[in-house]
Amino acid sequence: MNKSKRPQEDLRPALIFLTGDLLAVPIPLEREEVILGRALEADVRVNDTKISRKHARINAITDEETNTVSYVLTDLSSRNGTLLNGQKVRQETLQNGDKITIGEHILRFEFLDEIDREFHRQIHRLLSHDDLTGLLSSRSFFSELRRESARAKQENRPFCVLMMDVDFFKSVNDTYGHLTGSKTLEEIGYYITQNLRSGDVAARFGGEEFAAFLLHAEIGQGLVAAERIRSEIEKQEFTVIRQGKSSEEKHHVTISIGVASFPDDSSDVIELVEMADSALYRAKREGRNRICAYRDLKPDEMHKSLPGRED
Repeated sequence: MNKSKRPQEDLRPALIFLTGDLLAVPIPLEREEVILGRALEADVRVNDTKISRKHARINAITDEETNTVSYVLTDLSSRNGTLLNGQKVRQETLQNGDKITIGEHILRFEFLDEIDREFHRQIHRLLSHDDLTGLLSSRSFFSELRRESARAKQENRPFCVLMMDVDFFKSVNDTYGHLTGSKTLEEIGYYITQNLRSGDVAARFGGEEFAAFLLHAEIGQGLVAAERIRSEIEKQEFTVIRQGKSSEEKHHVTISIGVASFPDDSSDVIELVEMADSALYRAKREGRNRICAYRDLKPDEMHKSLPGRED
């Protein structure tokens, strides 16, 4: 049976990313009109310089006589055109399984039931998150950071980037073994998340290195948040695993953190991360278990604190 002929409550139209940062993400087509493009106000926003700000549109057209809905793809005079199954089109009715190419991204139009939708969500989570900590992967972190940078530029508001590294982590593995080391990283990821606000984003960059960006935060506020994370890690007792089981024995670790701010330090996200990383290594050189800003702060910047957490 063709999926599109099944009951409406079972199957719903969606776009699934087959390439790019949103790989496997199902985007439900719940409105009568959905705009695809690079603009912040696009319904399906794709960060791709080869895509026009408003690149293409999908309309849900209802046939009153048969009470059926068709979905029509229209190119919005985009700079590089819209391709449907490899052919450039101006306007075409979509069929189940059709592949849409805009810029360097490919999306599949498909009718999905709830099991399908959950499957694609789980696949995307596995691809975008670190298995051990559940935090974002470094690739997904940069994708989110680019999106936040675009919003921040448009709305003229700041944010901060934190780069974090566990001090002397090799000694944890050497002393207690790799199972304890992995458990420690998992617990550190949890404590980092617990000390961020709702909407802030954290990631594991690999090994013992973590990162975060803080929404609506200037440099002084970023330093307050960094100190909250540093002190939380310092005071915690971390689990020791012996012969595959947790023991009553505990151990301690510390963390060093570097902070850089947008747009005062840089408005380029790659450079901003590099600046925070530079500040991190200064914290390491100056003795570890401390935080450092990329630049020396003015007196008024030091007195600003981060708004309370939103649970």
